Amino acid sequence: MFFPQAILFIGSILTARTYGSPVIPRSAGAVEQRATQGFSIPLRRNVGLSKRGVSGTTGLGNNDDLLYTIPIELGGTATAVNIDTGSSDLWVISDQCTRGTCKSATVSKYPSSTLNSTGANFEIFYGDSTTGTRASGPIGRDVATVAGVAMTNQVFGATDTTNNSLVQYGAAGILGLGFPSASIIQQSVVQKEFGQSSTTNNLISSIGTDGPLVSRIAMTGALDMPIFSISLQRDTIDIGGTGLLTLGKLPDGVDNSSMTWVPVRLYSPADGGIQPPTSSPNEVYPLRWEIDIDAVYLDGQQLADSTIPALGGVDSTRVSALIDTGNSILRGPTDVVNNILTTVSPNYDPTKAKEPKVPCNVPHTLAFKIGGKMFPVDPRDFISPDKTGDSTTCLADNIVPTDPPSPSTLFRWSLGDPFFKSNLVAFHYGNLTNPSVDPPRVGIMSMVPADANQQLMDAVAQAQGNGGNFESTINLAPTASVATATQITLSNSNSGPTPTTNAPPAAITTLSLEGQPQPSPKSAASTLRRISFSYYSWVGVMLFVVL
Repeated sequence: MFFPQAILFIGSILTARTYGSPVIPRSAGAVEQRATQGFSIPLRRNVGLSKRGVSGTTGLGNNDDLLYTIPIELGGTATAVNIDTGSSDLWVISDQCTRGTCKSATVSKYPSSTLNSTGANFEIFYGDSTTGTRASGPIGRDVATVAGVAMTNQVFGATDTTNNSLVQYGAAGILGLGFPSASIIQQSVVQKEFGQSSTTNNLISSIGTDGPLVSRIAMTGALDMPIFSISLQRDTIDIGGTGLLTLGKLPDGVDNSSMTWVPVRLYSPADGGIQPPTSSPNEVYPLRWEIDIDAVYLDGQQLADSTIPALGGVDSTRVSALIDTGNSILRGPTDVVNNILTTVSPNYDPTKAKEPKVPCNVPHTLAFKIGGKMFPVDPRDFISPDKTGDSTTCLADNIVPTDPPSPSTLFRWSLGDPFFKSNLVAFHYGNLTNPSVDPPRVGIMSMVPADANQQLMDAVAQAQGNGGNFESTINLAPTASVATATQITLSNSNSGPTPTTNAPPAAITTLSLEGQPQPSPKSAASTLRRISFSYYSWVGVMLFVVL
């Protein structure tokens, strides 16, 4: 959560000049609605640039199921960063970051001597009221590449100060995949360019030039479809699954009809969202990848809704969830979470600091009803090992309480990595400047096998035959292979997108961790498991006032 001292430009009066508007592809989409049965959307391919649009795929890294990373290139460097759908900004640590967690960082640092500075600075706070980290530093521009698609003049944070522990476990920073409306870096660059008199007009019209990386790629119109999808692998308890990000398409073999699509929750100014631009006074914009939840179930029984009131006058009855890879666990309302934990662990006392303990071989299924369909969390992702050599007693520590809804933070739930290990999730940006034309949506497909309960019990039996130790591994982000792959380079200007195909530059530096041992956060699991690398709170968004 953003804390009060972290308020960035709140209350600033921003007016005046605008950039020339970038070219926006317009695609047909379903009317935004709250759907109890989901809906099917026409994922139309963009046309005009080529017979088939640009798309890409990349594997993901996984450190102990607590930190998922994605390989990127930034300038002449290939490295790995945390993949985060709960925030919107790209940052990496620079060689000026020498204190805090940077002092023991395990990754190479961006050379500040090559920074093409914008003259703007950023400061981002992550987490909620019980867990919080920060990152700050100057903002620069460089060529940034993800999934084989490169974007020129991409803004990013060259972090010189952070206390975020991810840099100690193989990640050089964070790649935020959220919406421009929640981008602190874009807001900082816009304010530097236009001063205190900037408006929402400036923010919206600058998405194509100053927005988050994947948003800018989508804005070029070059992608086959303006979507990305994520699935995460399981590296503990019972190794399996595939860590994968696709850009511009669904994974091979997955058809749109197999996905349940639901609308992203939009934030009005009264909810803490941005003011609409003068050109589209009736537009309402998304703030994050947040969707409605119909109900929550534990072992087939529907749970009572939270009775904890929302703060700041926002709707207490509507239940929504942030879909967040930057959160290593599940977070929910305190009363509902306590109900879950005391049900599965009768001796658990939420007023005490002890973790809830459960028998490892007794499966529990937490499921979320979304768009009229059930999406369970695999029983293997509900628990974690208690200690080495013990496969009898496990911890139900993959779910913890979080804050009630408040302005700019309307969700009651945050569905983190356990949800992504159990489901393929696709994210459709739609029209970023005019959401009413093509609303943003989230698509979900369950990947939990019918015999998931038996597979958990088999994993426990296998661990008992292995000295009480569950199998585990570490997957390193494939930075070396990314550095040698052919790229599609895009740029976005007032004249429109200009895609070019190019081989990787000969002088590229690969900061490969492949084949090298990485420190595991397992020893700090109880701390790291509760850290969210995503940011969310009512003070997390600059308020643009149109005069």
